[in-house]
Amino acid sequence: MAESKSKVLIIGATGYIGKYLVRASLKLEHPTFILVRSLTPSDPAKAQLIRSFQNSGVTVLKGDVGDRESLVAALRQVDVVISSVNQAEALATQVNILEAAKETGTIKRFIPSEFGNEVDRLEIDFKVLEGVFQKKRNVRREIEKSGIPDTIVLTGGFAGIFVASLANDNVSAPPRDKVTIWGDGTAKAILNTEEDIATYTIKSVDDPRTANKLLHIRPKENLLSQGGLVALWEKKIGHTLEKTFVSKEELKNIIEETPFPANTLHAIRYSVFVKGDQTSFQLDDKDVEATELYPDVHYTTVSTYLDQFV
Repeated sequence: MAESKSKVLIIGATGYIGKYLVRASLKLEHPTFILVRSLTPSDPAKAQLIRSFQNSGVTVLKGDVGDRESLVAALRQVDVVISSVNQAEALATQVNILEAAKETGTIKRFIPSEFGNEVDRLEIDFKVLEGVFQKKRNVRREIEKSGIPDTIVLTGGFAGIFVASLANDNVSAPPRDKVTIWGDGTAKAILNTEEDIATYTIKSVDDPRTANKLLHIRPKENLLSQGGLVALWEKKIGHTLEKTFVSKEELKNIIEETPFPANTLHAIRYSVFVKGDQTSFQLDDKDVEATELYPDVHYTTVSTYLDQFV
């Protein structure tokens, strides 16, 4: 008899990556739970999303990560907790989750709100990123102290943000005339669709190979420089874009002169597309790679993703 799949609770289910995690959990046939502050939020889009989850078979639990009683009650019903809370709340929220998990004693896996870059092996160049990265580091240290099995999911850049825009400002589809290149455009980045990120995350929850590991999502075809990304798009649309290059020093100045939080995205661009931080280190014993663990997952290549915009 096949072993039953873990019951998965997603906290932050109405957020950017959270909704993809819910859909992937359902698709992979996990009993799926979400924790929400209100069953009828004032935001119409969130209210509609919660209704759609309920109609799809999600168990919606009312509670708050700041309320110990409701949080413990929610955790007692599940085996796995995935946090996709926003980074402004990440540290306090996730410490609360860990404390509640220790009280229940039944959580088999905790996946914290990472879904980005490897913060323990990166040198932080700008103060604007130090706060977010340090919060993630602090959460990792709290997890280690808790003894609760975890998986850190490292995704690279979201396709919906970086591929759809060719890493440019104020566009929702790849530009067809002009494009800004950060640095010299040769530093390699990791780019993944939100759907694939969610699928690999859910695949990992019952996998002993990912327990207490860093799960990197690094499809070989999706390791691309910004210059390579632009060249791929140019080939698809059949003409060359006018390129403006912003040097490393120019981008540094922009980051330093732009007020917070507007400078955050520029600092991320510097890290990813100028320094190549996402691909600057080799994987070792604490790391596992998603496409190697799950060759059955047919991930979306950057090239295929761009086809929808042609």
